[in-house]
Amino acid sequence: MGALLAAMARERASRCVIAARRDVGDAARVAAAIDVVVDFSSDAGARDACRIALQRRAALLVGSTGLSAGTRSMLDAAAKSIAVLVASNTSPGVAVMAHVAAEAARLLGPGFDIDIIETHHAAKKDAPSGTALRLANALRERGGAAGARLDDRRIHSIRAGDVVGEHVIHFAGPGERLTLSHAATSRELFARGALRAAEYLAGKPAGRYTIEQALGIVDDTSTNPQGRKSAGRSKESKKARVRKSR
Repeated sequence: MGALLAAMARERASRCVIAARRDVGDAARVAAAIDVVVDFSSDAGARDACRIALQRRAALLVGSTGLSAGTRSMLDAAAKSIAVLVASNTSPGVAVMAHVAAEAARLLGPGFDIDIIETHHAAKKDAPSGTALRLANALRERGGAAGARLDDRRIHSIRAGDVVGEHVIHFAGPGERLTLSHAATSRELFARGALRAAEYLAGKPAGRYTIEQALGIVDDTSTNPQGRKSAGRSKESKKARVRKSR
């Protein structure tokens, strides 16, 4: 993902520039000015990125999945001091899927059973995928009675071949079934989404933010955990200087 982020950043040079690149375990090499730290690595890498972001008072975007409870707590604490966005998937299509799925569950009601099926390449370690868990959370939190009773046993994982990522949600009711699906055909889409999110985070006040806010899918006036309104992005905002941890 690091190489893809660098390539995509060159396409967005008027708005984003890579200030530094760092692998987990590398000696610290921090540029003079950083607006956002972006992490696509591992649980340990996310903690490392969080420490760097706190040291430099930079915003933090974590795209790593399979985060431990300890790391999630660390990110929650960091959000009291810096802007933090944790996204298991930075695809605009998945963000829309989560939004639409929750609304579908609410409208269909408790007479429909819900199943989530996710498929990824054989080398992916975590299962269910972070995206599947995110979809499940969206259904449970905003999907009314049908979403609220979604059980973990109805989240199914397949690891096979070189599949980039596929997620399908089935709503099955009496005499009918509604299906929502998303297929990633290139990892470039995750890099593009991450850079859009990084540009959004640059200059934001401390708090937790969502990928839906960053991609403009939901209104950017929701209150963050610190009780402050999320400020809209200024048209004159400066170029985001991104440090990648991968």
